Amino acid sequence: MSEARREERTRENRRTLAKLSVVAVAMFGFAFAMVPFYEKLCQALGVNNFITPDTAYVNTQVDLTRSVTIELDANTHDLAWRFRPMVRHLTVHPGELAQVEYEIANVRETPVTAQAVPSYGPQRAGQYFRKLECFCFTQQTLAGGETRRMPVVFLIDPALPGDVNTITLSYTFFEVPGAKGKS
Repeated sequence: MSEARREERTRENRRTLAKLSVVAVAMFGFAFAMVPFYEKLCQALGVNNFITPDTAYVNTQVDLTRSVTIELDANTHDLAWRFRPMVRHLTVHPGELAQVEYEIANVRETPVTAQAVPSYGPQRAGQYFRKLECFCFTQQTLAGGETRRMPVVFLIDPALPGDVNTITLSYTFFEVPGAKGKS
C-alpha cells in the first residue's frame, strides 16, 4: 500500500472517529436533557405523574376527624405457651394502616402446633377490622423453648359506625390436635 493511500486512510479514520465522538457526546447530552424535557412536556400537557415531596400521595381515605382506640388481648386455651401483645392499646384513625406485634413462647420442651382465633368487642366491629397480615391466617409451630414475635397489620374501615370508639381485638391460641411437632 502506498504512503499516500495510507495517509488518506488515516485521515478518513480520524474523521470517522471525530464524527462518532460527536454523535456519542450528542447522544449523552440528549439523554441527559430528556428528564427535564419530559417533565416540562408532562406539565404542559397536564399529565404530571411525578411524585415529589410536595406532591407525594396521601391516603385520602384516612378519617383524621376521629380516632378509635384498639385494645389488644391475648389468651391460650389449655396450651403451655406464653402469649402477649407488645402493646396493650393504641389509637388509630379509621383508614390508617397500623401494625402491632404479639410475642409467643413455647414453655414446653417439645414442639407444639396451634392456631390463633380472633374475636372482637363489640362483635359488630369485626366486620370493619381489616387484617392485611396476621399470624392467625396459618397454624404456628413452635419448637420447645422457642419465642417468636409476630406482626398483625390492619386498618379500620372508615365506614365503622360513629358510636364505636373502642375495639377490643382478642386472640386465643388453641392447640391443633394431631399436629404436635409438625412444621
